[in-house]
Amino acid sequence: MRKLQAQGVHHITIVGADRRTSIDFWEGVLGMPFVFEQPNLDNESESHLYFDPVDGRLITVFTNEERAPDPTRTATDIGCVHHLAFAVSAATFRQAVERLDERGIRHSGVKDRGFMDSIYFEDPLGLLIEMASYRFEPPQGHTHADVLLEAHRLRVERGDYNIDEEHLADAIELLVRRGRESLSDDRDPTDPYESGRQEWATR
Repeated sequence: MRKLQAQGVHHITIVGADRRTSIDFWEGVLGMPFVFEQPNLDNESESHLYFDPVDGRLITVFTNEERAPDPTRTATDIGCVHHLAFAVSAATFRQAVERLDERGIRHSGVKDRGFMDSIYFEDPLGLLIEMASYRFEPPQGHTHADVLLEAHRLRVERGDYNIDEEHLADAIELLVRRGRESLSDDRDPTDPYESGRQEWATR
């Protein structure tokens, strides 16, 4: 028995309402370029719209001009999608509350997730959307997932409830130590200021 090894998200497809609502939200609110459109090849009554979330992946939407937008919250039963999360820069995230407020879009306010900051709101069809901004950058050659895996191990080892910035900083240090060679035999933390402090203390 062998796995079907995934290598990333290819695309996510959403059942939309009319074409205009999809374009106005995914491009007009979230800034995702509208890059491609063709008929839904499995249902000729629908169109298939493609949006670029600016990472080379795709968000696609099935639309039908006879479907009206319904803002009722989408189902969160077992097997249903709870929400979609999209990455934004810290600069954009700091503007999120203001920019949602100026459009009159109800939102959760900023949520502290320890390793990132989040804000939640619903699209015009009731799908919960999260805008997320990491509090760290992974060291070169590593991904955010690499740092989170290492931070998780540190959190469990220390008996802490959730990942926080201390775990992230220590995880990044460990990954750099493992992934980058050094001429030093001892790479433990040192104090180059110690002798200077002693000198100042005797003055």
